[in-house]
Amino acid sequence: MARTDQKVGYAPESKRATYTAETASESIQNIIRVLEGRWKLVILFQLFGGHVRRFSDLERAIPGVSQKMLIQQLRQLEADGVVARIVHPQVPPKVEYHLTEWGQALCPALDALLLWAEAAPAELRSRLILEAQEA
Repeated sequence: MARTDQKVGYAPESKRATYTAETASESIQNIIRVLEGRWKLVILFQLFGGHVRRFSDLERAIPGVSQKMLIQQLRQLEADGVVARIVHPQVPPKVEYHLTEWGQALCPALDALLLWAEAAPAELRSRLILEAQEA
């Protein structure tokens, strides 16, 4: 027999967790551990928007990152379910990375952080926000 959500075509909404100050603080620390690392956010922004990138493309797009560090950060993001890895069985090997659905859902949260920083007092804002230079 099929599950109800398969019959109606949508999954039932789950009840949101309730937090105390302590559990909320610990949960946020766990979440930040997924994103901490010098290159993780740069990798995420390279993959946002449904982009599928080969390892070599990521390496070129992120100047200053070593192969070892890029591999390490990608493996951590993969282990945390944020990034998916596709290995094409060919010679030479072709490996591509993209965000999982859950990883792509992180984009609005990071955008909200940017909006929060843009609302900072002027003396702080200049330290927080780097605006794109017009060519």
